[in-house]
Amino acid sequence: MSVYEQLKNKLDLAFDPDEIATRYTVERDRRVRTDYEAQFLSVTRTDGTESKFFAEDPYTPVTAREAEDTDLDFLVVGGGWVGLVTAARLREAGYDDIRILDGAGDFGGVWYWNRYPGAQCDIQSYVYLPLLEETGYMPRERYARQPEIQEHAQRIGRHFDLYRSARFHTWVREMRWDEGSARWIVTTNRGDTYRPRFALVGTGSASRPRLPGIPGMSDYRGHTFHTSRWDFDYTRGDANGQLDGLRDKRVAVIGTGASAIQVVPHVAAAAEHTYVFQRTPSSVSPRGNAPTDPEWFSSLQPGWQQALHQEFDRVLKDGRPESPILQSETVLTMAMNADRVLSQLDPEELTPEVLAEVVDLADHMTMGGVRDRVDELVLHREHAEILKPWYGFMCKRPTFNDEYLPAFNRPNVTLIDVADTKGVERITEHGVVAGGVEHQVDCIVFASGFEITSDFEKRMGIPIHGENGESLYDHWREGMRTLHGIMAHGFPNLFVVGGLFTNTLSPNYCAPIDGQVRHVVHVVEELRRRGTRVAQPTEEAEAAFVAAQRADSTPTSMLFGNGPETCTPGYYNQEGAPTEKRRDSRLESFPRGADAYWRMLEEWRSAGKLEGLEVRA
Repeated sequence: MSVYEQLKNKLDLAFDPDEIATRYTVERDRRVRTDYEAQFLSVTRTDGTESKFFAEDPYTPVTAREAEDTDLDFLVVGGGWVGLVTAARLREAGYDDIRILDGAGDFGGVWYWNRYPGAQCDIQSYVYLPLLEETGYMPRERYARQPEIQEHAQRIGRHFDLYRSARFHTWVREMRWDEGSARWIVTTNRGDTYRPRFALVGTGSASRPRLPGIPGMSDYRGHTFHTSRWDFDYTRGDANGQLDGLRDKRVAVIGTGASAIQVVPHVAAAAEHTYVFQRTPSSVSPRGNAPTDPEWFSSLQPGWQQALHQEFDRVLKDGRPESPILQSETVLTMAMNADRVLSQLDPEELTPEVLAEVVDLADHMTMGGVRDRVDELVLHREHAEILKPWYGFMCKRPTFNDEYLPAFNRPNVTLIDVADTKGVERITEHGVVAGGVEHQVDCIVFASGFEITSDFEKRMGIPIHGENGESLYDHWREGMRTLHGIMAHGFPNLFVVGGLFTNTLSPNYCAPIDGQVRHVVHVVEELRRRGTRVAQPTEEAEAAFVAAQRADSTPTSMLFGNGPETCTPGYYNQEGAPTEKRRDSRLESFPRGADAYWRMLEEWRSAGKLEGLEVRA
């Protein structure tokens, strides 16, 4: 007897899993395209210049500076969370000879660029914002908004004295290992040449925007911009809305992912008319924001943030939060539903097959609640049906918002379903064509996201050549071959931190970053203690780590249900590409989960042997 049959009456489950699975397949097939990731345009070139659809930096003027030509101990590529945490931990360890490069005009990474109205974090600020204890900062709200998040990035920069080491509006053109000097040779768009002993690439998972490759984009004569380059000169207002410049404008928003969920309510409130073009609806759960309770925050004991990180990741496995603050974390709903199912079963019954059923059942319960919420909030019946997501909880990035769904009750908002044409058909001089109908608009906002799971070269955008001139992207052609998800054979003294590897460990992106950075600092400290200069994984150690990732497919997280083959297309499954066309995504994850990953790293460090690394003077 299936888990569903055992618990249908006990849990009052008013759905049929087989019917839902069939509906998922139908909806997936409506949207899958044969060009997969190639349907998108990469807008940022490797020299840091931008395409005609994309402003370089509308927020901070580029200032002239002299080119630098210098040896360094450390070069950190990226000034977002990864680069900031990396540089901060290096400073704590006593290292001063650091250079931080970023193409933005200040620290913040994606939170520097994403200033669109409504921009807000989807993970509670107490677990998301890094280095809160170190900087002594109390977030203003449970879910921090963009201005506060960027302010915190700047706070970290000041607290750890990182500004003097930073070079902004600076893009890396190439990184190449020089065996003779045992250094990386790094050149930039500003004419710099840096020769660091250690290179740390921390470009994150959302540093390179992309656009849908819609025919006719070059023909459009109206105004256009990407959400990560919001044009406040055109819209007026600020991150809180009040977009008075749109009062007499017809605006098209193309895309309905995480950015659009936050943008649409503000555009709808301001524009004469808003057209939202949707291929696939997002799952939209309640936000539940609230001001931080100062009394609660002041009661926290030293080490509280790391403890909260650990509990957050533990809940993903067992679904039982003890901290009251995590009991209200919506992204954990799936895990808590799984725990609700597990509580009705005999522990002796929990074979891997039963556990997989539990996860799927929890997934159906979670997504059923998401679809019920659409019916509760959207009065326009046709809009409501189009807005219901028919796929598993983690097939697409889940979102959390209290204003998005009600926005479709406005008479000046039109939702246009483009699933059957698998996207917008074309753009003309005057508007957007969908279903054979041209919708004339004054402005197009592309809410089309970032190169998060595309091929590594598009995602990172930096030519990186290791020993014998080998490209890192050739080394990773079939998947991310590493030791510990951080170092690669043939690329000495190169550390790649962050990116999708940390996303698969936890939806709380910042906690895995800090764990990986501490590991990097340990390796560097050990090399210094031994009086050696160079380290890289042996070919055998890298192969063993890769084999372990591929071999273990036991589910470890109650967050993930349906696999990529059954999911609607999105960046999590490389836009629905079949297995034979996808890179091995298992190599960007640690199959035994976050807890096991941290234990493995801690045991490796405690052994003090640098096992698996080839070390030389």
